[in-house]
Amino acid sequence: MKKFCFIILVLSFIQLEAQSLVGKWKTIDDETGKEKSIVNIYKKGDKYYGDIVELINPSKPNPKCDVCRGEMKGKSVLGMTIINDMELEEDEYSSGTILNPSNGKVYKCQLKFEDNPNELRVRGYIAFFYKTQYWKRVN
Repeated sequence: MKKFCFIILVLSFIQLEAQSLVGKWKTIDDETGKEKSIVNIYKKGDKYYGDIVELINPSKPNPKCDVCRGEMKGKSVLGMTIINDMELEEDEYSSGTILNPSNGKVYKCQLKFEDNPNELRVRGYIAFFYKTQYWKRVN
């Protein structure tokens, strides 16, 4: 019985590790279906953050977020932290925000694995309106 419980515990741990949010993710535009960037998601304390570490075919070299507000206005999109303060709550990451550098807006955010641990559903909310993208894990 102890062996069986240990095996279940190990398999559960492997399942959690396989669905780790930490790592690099390729963003896919929900309107065009084109790859846009690589975001590195990392854990700091009990929260998760994501920085743009690569731009895929940018329209101009080293684009700035001219439409952003506050301290983000005019900052380079490359290196920008776009995911902030996400927390694991049951089977999804929420309670944080995501910035869209294309329009400068900050949305409430929900990150969730569906059936595939290499595909992340990224949903940004304003009130009850939302947009969804599916990001692919980069190995």
